[in-house]
Amino acid sequence: MPAPSTREAPAATRPDRLPIVVPVLAVGTFLMITTEFVIAGILPEVAADLRVSSGRAGQLITVFAVGMIIGSPLMTLLTIRLPQRRALLLALALFVAGHIVVAIAEDFTVLLVARFLTAFATGAFWAVASVVAARSAGPRLGSRAQGVVGAGGSLGTVLGVPLGAFLAQAVGWRGTFWAVAAAAVVLAVLVARFVPHGSTAGASSSIRSEFTGLRSGRLWLTLVACVTTTGGVVAAYSYISPLLTDQAGVPQRLVPVVLTVFGIGSFIGTLLGGRLGDTRPGLVTIVTPAASAVLLVLISLVSGQPVLTAVLVGALGLFGLSANGVLIHTAVHAAGSAAPLGSAFTVSAFNLGTAIGTAIVGGLLDTTGVAGPSRIGAGIVALTVIPAVILAVIARRGPAPTPDA
Repeated sequence: MPAPSTREAPAATRPDRLPIVVPVLAVGTFLMITTEFVIAGILPEVAADLRVSSGRAGQLITVFAVGMIIGSPLMTLLTIRLPQRRALLLALALFVAGHIVVAIAEDFTVLLVARFLTAFATGAFWAVASVVAARSAGPRLGSRAQGVVGAGGSLGTVLGVPLGAFLAQAVGWRGTFWAVAAAAVVLAVLVARFVPHGSTAGASSSIRSEFTGLRSGRLWLTLVACVTTTGGVVAAYSYISPLLTDQAGVPQRLVPVVLTVFGIGSFIGTLLGGRLGDTRPGLVTIVTPAASAVLLVLISLVSGQPVLTAVLVGALGLFGLSANGVLIHTAVHAAGSAAPLGSAFTVSAFNLGTAIGTAIVGGLLDTTGVAGPSRIGAGIVALTVIPAVILAVIARRGPAPTPDA
């Protein structure tokens, strides 16, 4: 087996080319996002097979989000002294086991527990993968690497969820989970082959040292930005279908087309945001939430015009979550020696924002109407500008600490 330095040599000899481990990890985030949201595409089949209501079946999504919030930092702490490759493989093993349980279980409570534990594995994989991608790419291409890894997640919403729904129609909803489990096994082989062997996820000597490394003000400002930018955009996006059909008059059959355009825009925006974030991170983290807030306000104002509303939704995809890779990269560097835990907290922050944002707009929906989520989402995402500007000012005074290799 080649030594780690041999595997990383291409990145050194071709400084503008990302190492192959980065797209491998992007495949991983594709699977992680696919499994998080695939239930939404197969909800009727799951509810009918398990003889529960659609609302109760939807708890399989909620419990996954809660598992991500709790599990990402917890699993990172539990695996902090493991080599990065071993930590990723352990997370994938738990991920596969959780999907197999879901595929064969008949009791709904068992499915809830399996989804919760699978979310632990998902959070752990994403957190460690972010650190591995940044370190493999090096400081010059770290943000671009995070963009590619994040784009894998965006592609999960564009391609993974619809593909999962198609498989459910062809072979049953349990077949979807068997397919994801099989894909994760293939991914494990790629991780074993391409992730460098030997380096640990964290270099601190104890869990106490890890928490000491979390005292960075930059890190917590970044986490606040993660909560607000995701909370605002996802809260509005979660209720975009009724706005399109009930307010804009878009035919139901065309709603998936609009959502696909949003997903494609998110995929492209994440890649572009990551590329630009290597040289102008402050610009990305300030402009994208500001543009998203403006777009959400415009969507609420012109929601009676179907074509213009659809165009604005597509533009929202381009800007909405395109700073996430830059925010993860910022958090990894701001955390210094606690980089893996800092990365884990970004995963929790994104999911916390989703939970808070959707709860707020859902609770006010009867009062605000279907255009309300866009207005509320605009207010939430606009708050991102505050920590983003502070981070940009701090960055001009001096560089953030570099994570330990």
